[in-house]
Amino acid sequence: MFSKPPISLLVATVAFGVARAWFRVPCTLPLVQERIDPIVQPGVSPSQHLHTVHGASNFADDATYETLRASRCTSCQVLQHFLTGVPTLYFHDKTKNTYEVVPNGGLLIYYENRGQGDASNGGPGLKAFPAGFRMISGNPMLRSKKPLAERAITWSCLRYSVNKPNYDGAHFYFLAACICIDNLKRFNVHIHMPACWDGKNLDSVDHRSHVAFLSGLDNGACPSTHPVYMMKLFYEITWDVHDFADRWNVNDPNAWPFVFSTGDLTGYSSHGDFLNGWDVTALQNAIDHCNNPNDATGSGDTEACSYLTVQSSSAANNCKISPSVSETTTGVLYTLPGCNPLQFGPGDATIYSDNNCPSH
Repeated sequence: MFSKPPISLLVATVAFGVARAWFRVPCTLPLVQERIDPIVQPGVSPSQHLHTVHGASNFADDATYETLRASRCTSCQVLQHFLTGVPTLYFHDKTKNTYEVVPNGGLLIYYENRGQGDASNGGPGLKAFPAGFRMISGNPMLRSKKPLAERAITWSCLRYSVNKPNYDGAHFYFLAACICIDNLKRFNVHIHMPACWDGKNLDSVDHRSHVAFLSGLDNGACPSTHPVYMMKLFYEITWDVHDFADRWNVNDPNAWPFVFSTGDLTGYSSHGDFLNGWDVTALQNAIDHCNNPNDATGSGDTEACSYLTVQSSSAANNCKISPSVSETTTGVLYTLPGCNPLQFGPGDATIYSDNNCPSH
């Protein structure tokens, strides 16, 4: 199901420019897909909605910095351990009212030197993520556009047509990005993560308040409440929607068939999670010494940085774990995993749990 190569690497390089990314960490095949969320619902199994997870093999509902550091492998090509998670995408067959997982074409993580705090911009330098640090970007309840924090999530579409562009520009919800695009092959979600930290709290109740976005989202200043400049993470997730090309009418907005595991058909609920498992000293050394314009580290070559340990894509792809939640999440389903009815908005969605599901 997840065998296709990550063309997202090529697309992101063209769209954002190699020189703008400090280093790139490809995560081609997911580690696991299951309803576990150690950030928003730690210790809860199952969690509210299904995630597609990349990273350290000690993923669990009670994962910590220490357990991630002890992982036997990682599904990403840099061995220093961390976890990322995004909601899983499904194809909704409206003729049968069934759901099927859309193949995940890979996650590409950009570790970017951004903001006024970066040494190249005259600042004191960026800080590595501290041990135990975690954060999220986006909101699974959203069904409409909101301020800066939600502009951190955009969609783009890929197609392969003669005499037509291969890449469509960014939009805030995926129906606008992909409707009426013939020969649609894949679409990408782009997630900007916060790059400013309050310097005190490793997490917060909403998993957002202890961090903030740069003033220009992709660059700029940190607010005075969050004065510590960190590396800026940028996620690009690719979904292989062409597997379903002959099963829906791309020119009919009412036929839109793709839905997140949150019950969202708009794309506004897309979100990204980050749970730090990096060797903090190694990452700080890499920040301080591996962004050199005079060698390959200045163009984002991860292997050129001696403080990072890089493995082959085949080794990363062999890192898999079995789901700890006993439920069916693949194949042909008649409901989304958990209790996630379709909710269109524009108001925020109601979040249900297994214990208060209206259909139960």
